[in-house]
Amino acid sequence: MKTNTLKTVLVSVVTFICGGLLMFGALWLFKDKIFTIKTSSNGACYTACTNKVTINETGLSDSVDKIYEAVYLVNNYKNNKIQSSGTGFVYKVDNKNGYLLTNYHVINGNTSLKVVNTEGAVIDAKYVGGDEYLDIAVLTIPKDEVTKVAEIGTSKNTKLGDTVFTIGTPVDQEYQNTVTRGILSGKDRLVSATNDTTNETYITRVLQTDAAMNPGNSGGPLCNVNGEVIGINSLKLVENEIEGMGFSIPIEDVMENISIFEEGKEIERPYLGISMVDANNQQALYQYGIMLEDKDQTGVVVVATVQNSPASKILKQGDIITKIDDTKIKNGTYLKYEVFKHKVGDEITITFIRNGKEQTAKMTLKSK
Repeated sequence: MKTNTLKTVLVSVVTFICGGLLMFGALWLFKDKIFTIKTSSNGACYTACTNKVTINETGLSDSVDKIYEAVYLVNNYKNNKIQSSGTGFVYKVDNKNGYLLTNYHVINGNTSLKVVNTEGAVIDAKYVGGDEYLDIAVLTIPKDEVTKVAEIGTSKNTKLGDTVFTIGTPVDQEYQNTVTRGILSGKDRLVSATNDTTNETYITRVLQTDAAMNPGNSGGPLCNVNGEVIGINSLKLVENEIEGMGFSIPIEDVMENISIFEEGKEIERPYLGISMVDANNQQALYQYGIMLEDKDQTGVVVVATVQNSPASKILKQGDIITKIDDTKIKNGTYLKYEVFKHKVGDEITITFIRNGKEQTAKMTLKSK
């Protein structure tokens, strides 16, 4: 009896030791795996085996270094007093000048311009060219004042959720070249903005980010994780209920026109040659003696055409323009955006309603 008991004990001990050795060997074999216990929403437990992940978060300091010294504070002076401030960055240098990009609204109305580098040196700058509608301006400074040139990237290959960062001078010079970080929150957004000088509302295509932007960030670069410029900061939504909605002009929209700006020329934009009122503006239409049966009609109503313009042979007073090509027209702001997407000489298809019937016609765009 004692012998049997002893054998049983010995067998148990040997089995336990062997099992332990086997378990140790298995753990060593799979040392690059980790076992975790997870709990599902209903309280049931299950085991999961995942690859070990090593996180090495070093931030974006290397990427910031690539562009930091290429970014300048831009001061707009009128009669020797600072009228407005913003941000700009050097994107090019030749044998004489360094070329900076900024927003048109930053430098609009100036009598002189000065930029400040990261060392605090104040440098005279010259306006070369730009476009109010695109909100882009090109400035030059002496080549010797350039210490670094920004690398131009592309926004086309970016994806929602990609990390981005900005550099700018929010509030005042005390916070010059502040770096903020966020993600790409949206692409191909169409947002409306009103020009403070002309009170004209326009539509622009932008990138959306939650990277912090404040007054003074306008004209600064929006960069990807490689420190390449993918956009130019232009505007943000400002409401008590809104947080983290900043917008940047895609760098491609800027660079395709850059040679025009550098030569001091203006972008030649097409026009239809009409005076118009939004279809939902009943009060304004009444002043022209126009009454629409459909009070919910969208689009724009033609109130007059310009002689010898593209529209003069096709449209007449009372026509309601509802589409340009295949794009629906909400109002006059969207009509202008769709027309400005084209070049002089392009042919478009215009859809309009006349006497309750929908019609289409081809129209070749001209310049004014």
